[in-house]
Amino acid sequence: MRAAKLFNTGVRSGNAWAAAHRCLAALCLLVALPSVSRPQEGPPSDRRPGDPYTIKVSVGLVVLHATVQTHRGTLVSGLGQDDFHVYEDGVLQQIKYFSHEDIPVTAGLVIDNSGSMRPKVREVVAAAMAFARSSNPQDQMFVVNFNEHVRFALPGNTPFTAPSGQLRVALSRIKADGKTALYDAIAAALEHLKSGNRDKKVLIVVSDGGDNASRHRLAQIMATARQSDTIIYTLGLFDEDDPDKNPHVLRQLARETGGEAFLPESLSEVVPICEQIARDIRNQYTIAYIPTDRKLDGTYRAIQVKAEAPHRGRLFVRTRTGYTAPLKAQTCPASPGGQP
Repeated sequence: MRAAKLFNTGVRSGNAWAAAHRCLAALCLLVALPSVSRPQEGPPSDRRPGDPYTIKVSVGLVVLHATVQTHRGTLVSGLGQDDFHVYEDGVLQQIKYFSHEDIPVTAGLVIDNSGSMRPKVREVVAAAMAFARSSNPQDQMFVVNFNEHVRFALPGNTPFTAPSGQLRVALSRIKADGKTALYDAIAAALEHLKSGNRDKKVLIVVSDGGDNASRHRLAQIMATARQSDTIIYTLGLFDEDDPDKNPHVLRQLARETGGEAFLPESLSEVVPICEQIARDIRNQYTIAYIPTDRKLDGTYRAIQVKAEAPHRGRLFVRTRTGYTAPLKAQTCPASPGGQP
Protein backbone atom coordinates (compact mmCIF):
# COMPACT_ATOMS: atom_id res chain seq x y z
CA MET A 1 0.00 0.00 0.00
CA ARG A 2 1.40 3.34 -1.05
CA ALA A 3 -0.95 5.60 0.86
CA ALA A 4 1.60 6.20 3.61
CA LYS A 5 3.94 7.73 1.06
CA LEU A 6 1.05 9.64 -0.45
CA PHE A 7 0.24 11.41 2.78
CA ASN A 8 3.69 11.62 4.36
CA THR A 9 3.60 15.42 4.37
CA GLY A 10 0.48 15.55 6.49
CA VAL A 11 1.15 12.65 8.88
CA ARG A 12 4.39 11.98 10.71
CA SER A 13 3.16 8.70 12.19
CA GLY A 14 0.17 6.36 12.06
CA ASN A 15 -1.24 7.68 15.35
CA ALA A 16 -3.78 10.04 13.79
CA TRP A 17 -5.08 7.36 11.47
CA ALA A 18 -5.24 4.78 14.26
CA ALA A 19 -7.09 7.19 16.52
CA ALA A 20 -9.66 7.92 13.83
CA HIS A 21 -10.03 4.23 13.17
CA ARG A 22 -10.59 3.41 16.86
CA CYS A 23 -13.11 6.23 17.19
CA LEU A 24 -15.17 5.01 14.26
CA ALA A 25 -14.85 1.39 15.28
CA ALA A 26 -16.20 2.24 18.71
CA LEU A 27 -19.35 3.45 16.98
CA CYS A 28 -19.30 0.32 14.82
CA LEU A 29 -19.63 2.35 11.62
CA LEU A 30 -18.20 1.09 8.36
CA VAL A 31 -18.47 4.37 6.49
CA ALA A 32 -18.09 4.10 2.73
CA LEU A 33 -18.10 7.60 1.30
CA PRO A 34 -17.72 7.70 -2.50
CA SER A 35 -14.58 9.83 -2.32
CA VAL A 36 -12.91 7.60 0.22
CA SER A 37 -9.33 6.42 0.18
CA ARG A 38 -9.61 2.67 0.43
CA PRO A 39 -6.59 0.50 1.19
CA GLN A 40 -5.38 -1.23 -1.96
CA GLU A 41 -4.68 -4.94 -2.03
CA GLY A 42 -1.46 -4.64 -3.98
CA PRO A 43 1.30 -7.22 -4.19
CA PRO A 44 3.27 -7.86 -0.97
CA SER A 45 6.20 -5.79 -2.24
CA ASP A 46 3.92 -2.74 -2.23
CA ARG A 47 3.27 -3.05 1.51
CA ARG A 48 5.60 -2.46 4.42
CA PRO A 49 5.41 -4.23 7.82
CA GLY A 50 3.63 -2.02 10.31
CA ASP A 51 2.31 0.32 7.63
CA PRO A 52 -0.70 1.95 9.37
CA TYR A 53 -2.59 2.35 6.08
CA THR A 54 -2.98 -1.35 5.34
CA ILE A 55 -6.12 -1.65 7.48
CA LYS A 56 -9.12 -3.48 6.03
CA VAL A 57 -11.86 -1.09 7.19
CA SER A 58 -13.10 1.85 5.15
CA VAL A 59 -13.23 5.07 7.13
CA GLY A 60 -14.92 8.38 6.37
CA LEU A 61 -11.93 10.02 4.76
CA VAL A 62 -12.78 12.20 1.75
CA VAL A 63 -9.81 12.40 -0.60
CA LEU A 64 -9.50 15.17 -3.18
CA HIS A 65 -7.01 15.61 -6.01
CA ALA A 66 -6.78 19.32 -6.73
CA THR A 67 -5.21 21.30 -9.56
CA VAL A 68 -4.22 24.90 -8.81
CA GLN A 69 -3.80 27.44 -11.62
CA THR A 70 -3.31 31.14 -12.11
CA HIS A 71 -5.79 33.21 -14.12
CA ARG A 72 -3.63 32.46 -17.18
CA GLY A 73 -3.93 28.72 -16.68
CA THR A 74 -0.38 28.21 -15.38
CA LEU A 75 0.02 25.34 -12.92
CA VAL A 76 0.94 26.48 -9.42
CA SER A 77 3.32 24.37 -7.33
CA GLY A 78 4.99 24.85 -3.97
CA LEU A 79 1.84 25.54 -1.93
CA GLY A 80 1.50 24.19 1.61
CA GLN A 81 -1.39 22.79 3.61
CA ASP A 82 -2.09 26.14 5.29
CA ASP A 83 -2.65 27.73 1.87
CA PHE A 84 -5.78 25.62 1.32
CA HIS A 85 -9.30 25.85 2.76
CA VAL A 86 -11.83 23.07 2.16
CA TYR A 87 -15.58 23.60 2.53
CA GLU A 88 -18.31 20.97 2.55
CA ASP A 89 -21.79 22.46 2.08
CA GLY A 90 -20.26 25.80 3.04
CA VAL A 91 -18.75 24.53 6.31
CA LEU A 92 -14.98 24.77 6.76
CA GLN A 93 -13.33 21.36 7.18
CA GLN A 94 -10.08 20.46 8.91
CA ILE A 95 -7.48 19.06 6.53
CA LYS A 96 -6.13 15.82 7.97
CA TYR A 97 -3.66 14.79 5.28
CA PHE A 98 -1.88 16.72 2.55
CA SER A 99 0.76 16.07 -0.08
CA HIS A 100 2.04 17.37 -3.38
CA GLU A 101 3.78 14.49 -5.10
CA ASP A 102 3.92 12.96 -8.54
CA ILE A 103 2.28 9.66 -7.64
CA PRO A 104 1.60 6.88 -10.17
CA VAL A 105 -1.97 6.59 -11.44
CA THR A 106 -4.21 3.98 -13.00
CA ALA A 107 -5.29 5.62 -16.26
CA GLY A 108 -7.78 4.52 -18.88
CA LEU A 109 -7.94 5.84 -22.44
CA VAL A 110 -11.55 5.63 -23.64
CA ILE A 111 -11.50 6.19 -27.40
CA ASP A 112 -14.42 6.63 -29.77
CA ASN A 113 -14.15 4.30 -32.78
CA SER A 114 -17.48 5.23 -34.37
CA GLY A 115 -17.74 6.17 -38.03
CA SER A 116 -17.57 9.92 -37.34
CA MET A 117 -14.03 9.48 -35.96
CA ARG A 118 -12.59 7.91 -39.11
CA PRO A 119 -10.78 11.06 -40.38
CA LYS A 120 -9.26 11.70 -36.93
CA VAL A 121 -7.76 8.30 -36.06
CA ARG A 122 -4.16 9.24 -36.81
CA GLU A 123 -4.26 12.32 -34.59
CA VAL A 124 -6.02 10.42 -31.79
CA VAL A 125 -3.33 7.72 -31.71
CA ALA A 126 -0.57 10.36 -31.75
CA ALA A 127 -2.25 12.24 -28.91
CA ALA A 128 -2.68 9.11 -26.79
CA MET A 129 0.99 8.21 -27.22
CA ALA A 130 1.97 11.80 -26.34
CA PHE A 131 -0.02 11.45 -23.13
CA ALA A 132 1.77 8.17 -22.35
CA ARG A 133 5.24 9.63 -23.00
CA SER A 134 4.49 12.55 -20.66
CA SER A 135 3.11 10.35 -17.88
CA ASN A 136 4.76 8.80 -14.84
CA PRO A 137 6.67 5.66 -15.97
CA GLN A 138 5.02 3.71 -13.13
CA ASP A 139 1.48 4.47 -14.31
CA GLN A 140 -0.87 1.58 -15.10
CA MET A 141 -2.70 2.12 -18.40
CA PHE A 142 -5.42 0.45 -20.42
CA VAL A 143 -7.42 1.25 -23.54
CA VAL A 144 -11.16 0.95 -24.16
CA ASN A 145 -12.17 1.18 -27.82
CA PHE A 146 -15.83 1.62 -28.59
CA ASN A 147 -18.37 2.10 -31.35
CA GLU A 148 -21.69 0.33 -30.71
CA HIS A 149 -19.52 -2.35 -29.05
CA VAL A 150 -17.10 -1.88 -26.15
CA ARG A 151 -13.74 -3.64 -26.38
CA PHE A 152 -10.64 -3.68 -24.18
CA ALA A 153 -7.67 -3.30 -26.49
CA LEU A 154 -5.02 -5.05 -24.38
CA PRO A 155 -4.80 -8.87 -24.46
CA GLY A 156 -7.20 -10.65 -22.14
CA ASN A 157 -4.45 -11.70 -19.72
CA THR A 158 -3.06 -8.13 -19.54
CA PRO A 159 -5.41 -5.83 -17.62
CA PHE A 160 -2.87 -2.97 -17.55
CA THR A 161 0.38 -1.99 -19.19
CA ALA A 162 3.07 0.59 -18.58
CA PRO A 163 3.35 3.59 -20.95
CA SER A 164 5.17 1.48 -23.54
CA GLY A 165 5.12 -0.13 -26.95
CA GLN A 166 2.32 -2.46 -25.89
CA LEU A 167 0.10 0.58 -25.51
CA ARG A 168 0.89 1.62 -29.08
CA VAL A 169 -0.13 -1.82 -30.31
CA ALA A 170 -3.42 -1.51 -28.43
CA LEU A 171 -4.08 1.91 -29.94
CA SER A 172 -3.29 0.69 -33.44
CA ARG A 173 -6.39 -1.51 -33.33
CA ILE A 174 -8.72 1.45 -33.82
CA LYS A 175 -11.01 0.89 -36.82
CA ALA A 176 -13.57 3.65 -37.00
CA ASP A 177 -17.04 2.58 -38.09
CA GLY A 178 -20.51 2.00 -36.67
CA LYS A 179 -22.54 3.78 -34.00
CA THR A 180 -21.54 5.24 -30.61
CA ALA A 181 -21.97 3.62 -27.17
CA LEU A 182 -20.15 6.26 -25.14
CA TYR A 183 -21.99 5.66 -21.86
CA ASP A 184 -21.42 1.89 -21.98
CA ALA A 185 -17.70 2.48 -22.61
CA ILE A 186 -17.35 4.85 -19.65
CA ALA A 187 -19.24 2.40 -17.42
CA ALA A 188 -16.87 -0.42 -18.43
CA ALA A 189 -13.80 1.77 -17.88
CA LEU A 190 -14.95 2.94 -14.43
CA GLU A 191 -15.50 -0.68 -13.41
CA HIS A 192 -12.08 -1.74 -14.75
CA LEU A 193 -10.34 1.03 -12.81
CA LYS A 194 -11.36 -0.68 -9.57
CA SER A 195 -8.89 -3.49 -10.26
CA GLY A 196 -5.95 -1.08 -10.54
CA ASN A 197 -3.66 -0.76 -7.52
CA ARG A 198 -2.60 2.87 -7.89
CA ASP A 199 -4.02 5.38 -5.40
CA LYS A 200 -5.24 7.82 -8.06
CA LYS A 201 -7.59 6.89 -10.91
CA VAL A 202 -7.97 8.81 -14.18
CA LEU A 203 -9.95 8.47 -17.41
CA ILE A 204 -9.23 10.34 -20.65
CA VAL A 205 -12.31 10.19 -22.88
CA VAL A 206 -11.87 11.03 -26.57
CA SER A 207 -15.22 11.38 -28.33
CA ASP A 208 -17.75 13.74 -29.88
CA GLY A 209 -19.92 13.32 -26.77
CA GLY A 210 -22.82 11.80 -28.68
CA ASP A 211 -24.41 8.45 -27.88
CA ASN A 212 -26.85 6.47 -30.00
CA ALA A 213 -26.22 2.86 -28.97
CA SER A 214 -25.72 2.52 -25.18
CA ARG A 215 -27.73 0.43 -22.75
CA HIS A 216 -26.73 2.83 -19.97
CA ARG A 217 -28.26 6.27 -19.65
CA LEU A 218 -26.43 9.51 -18.99
CA ALA A 219 -28.00 9.83 -15.53
CA GLN A 220 -26.58 6.43 -14.55
CA ILE A 221 -23.12 7.34 -15.75
CA MET A 222 -23.14 10.69 -13.96
CA ALA A 223 -24.25 9.00 -10.72
CA THR A 224 -21.47 6.41 -11.02
CA ALA A 225 -18.90 9.09 -11.83
CA ARG A 226 -19.96 11.19 -8.83
CA GLN A 227 -19.62 8.19 -6.53
CA SER A 228 -16.23 7.28 -7.93
CA ASP A 229 -12.97 8.94 -6.98
CA THR A 230 -11.99 8.95 -10.66
CA ILE A 231 -10.87 12.15 -12.38
CA ILE A 232 -12.26 12.36 -15.93
CA TYR A 233 -10.68 14.48 -18.67
CA THR A 234 -12.58 14.77 -21.93
CA LEU A 235 -11.37 15.65 -25.41
CA GLY A 236 -14.15 16.56 -27.83
CA LEU A 237 -13.42 15.97 -31.50
CA PHE A 238 -16.28 16.74 -33.83
CA ASP A 239 -17.19 18.61 -36.98
CA GLU A 240 -19.55 21.56 -36.81
CA ASP A 241 -22.17 19.70 -38.85
CA ASP A 242 -21.87 16.51 -36.75
CA PRO A 243 -25.48 15.66 -35.74
CA ASP A 244 -24.33 13.51 -32.80
CA LYS A 245 -21.95 15.95 -31.13
CA ASN A 246 -22.69 16.73 -27.51
CA PRO A 247 -20.06 18.95 -25.88
CA HIS A 248 -22.33 19.48 -22.86
CA VAL A 249 -21.91 15.83 -21.81
CA LEU A 250 -18.13 16.10 -22.07
CA ARG A 251 -18.08 19.29 -20.00
CA GLN A 252 -20.36 17.79 -17.35
CA LEU A 253 -18.28 14.63 -16.94
CA ALA A 254 -15.09 16.66 -16.49
CA ARG A 255 -16.54 19.37 -14.25
CA GLU A 256 -18.14 17.04 -11.70
CA THR A 257 -15.08 14.79 -11.32
CA GLY A 258 -12.39 17.48 -11.09
CA GLY A 259 -11.05 17.00 -14.61
CA GLU A 260 -11.17 19.35 -17.56
CA ALA A 261 -12.95 19.38 -20.92
CA PHE A 262 -11.06 20.31 -24.08
CA LEU A 263 -12.84 21.18 -27.32
CA PRO A 264 -10.08 21.99 -29.82
CA GLU A 265 -10.86 23.84 -33.01
CA SER A 266 -8.10 22.07 -34.91
CA LEU A 267 -6.67 18.55 -34.86
CA SER A 268 -3.22 20.09 -34.54
CA GLU A 269 -4.14 21.01 -30.93
CA VAL A 270 -4.82 17.42 -29.87
CA VAL A 271 -1.25 16.31 -29.09
CA PRO A 272 -0.39 19.42 -26.98
CA ILE A 273 -3.68 18.98 -25.09
CA CYS A 274 -2.84 15.39 -24.12
CA GLU A 275 0.62 16.48 -22.99
CA GLN A 276 -1.07 19.18 -20.90
CA ILE A 277 -3.39 16.60 -19.30
CA ALA A 278 -0.38 14.50 -18.31
CA ARG A 279 1.29 17.53 -16.70
CA ASP A 280 -1.94 18.36 -14.87
CA ILE A 281 -2.17 14.86 -13.39
CA ARG A 282 1.46 14.89 -12.25
CA ASN A 283 1.17 18.28 -10.52
CA GLN A 284 -1.95 17.82 -8.41
CA TYR A 285 -2.28 18.31 -4.67
CA THR A 286 -3.82 15.54 -2.59
CA ILE A 287 -6.03 16.78 0.25
CA ALA A 288 -8.04 14.63 2.67
CA TYR A 289 -10.48 15.40 5.44
CA ILE A 290 -12.99 13.65 7.70
CA PRO A 291 -16.36 15.42 7.24
CA THR A 292 -17.86 17.23 10.20
CA ASP A 293 -21.28 16.11 8.97
CA ARG A 294 -21.44 12.42 9.90
CA LYS A 295 -25.11 11.92 9.04
CA LEU A 296 -25.70 8.86 6.83
CA ASP A 297 -28.63 10.35 4.94
CA GLY A 298 -27.78 9.77 1.27
CA THR A 299 -27.61 13.48 0.51
CA TYR A 300 -25.26 15.14 -1.93
CA ARG A 301 -22.44 17.11 -0.24
CA ALA A 302 -21.01 19.99 -2.25
CA ILE A 303 -17.26 20.55 -1.99
CA GLN A 304 -15.34 23.76 -2.59
CA VAL A 305 -11.58 24.18 -2.23
CA LYS A 306 -9.90 27.58 -2.11
CA ALA A 307 -6.19 28.43 -2.20
CA GLU A 308 -4.49 31.65 -1.16
CA ALA A 309 -0.79 32.37 -0.87
CA PRO A 310 1.22 35.59 -0.52
CA HIS A 311 2.48 37.07 -3.78
CA ARG A 312 0.75 34.39 -5.87
CA GLY A 313 -2.17 36.50 -7.08
CA ARG A 314 -5.62 35.04 -7.52
CA LEU A 315 -5.55 31.25 -7.57
CA PHE A 316 -8.13 28.89 -9.07
CA VAL A 317 -8.61 25.37 -7.72
CA ARG A 318 -10.16 22.57 -9.75
CA THR A 319 -11.31 19.39 -8.01
CA ARG A 320 -14.41 17.23 -7.81
CA THR A 321 -17.58 19.12 -6.95
CA GLY A 322 -18.92 16.79 -4.25
CA TYR A 323 -20.02 13.30 -3.26
CA THR A 324 -23.12 11.45 -2.08
CA ALA A 325 -23.19 10.38 1.58
CA PRO A 326 -24.11 6.76 2.37
CA LEU A 327 -27.67 6.03 3.45
CA LYS A 328 -26.94 4.05 6.57
CA ALA A 329 -24.20 2.33 8.54
CA GLN A 330 -23.88 -1.17 9.88
CA THR A 331 -25.05 -1.51 13.44
CA CYS A 332 -23.27 -3.39 16.20
CA PRO A 333 -24.60 -6.90 16.84
CA ALA A 334 -26.37 -7.35 20.17
CA SER A 335 -24.71 -9.40 22.90
CA PRO A 336 -26.18 -12.84 23.81
CA GLY A 337 -28.01 -11.27 26.73
CA GLY A 338 -29.69 -8.72 24.51
CA GLN A 339 -27.53 -5.91 25.84
CA PRO A 340 -25.61 -3.73 23.35
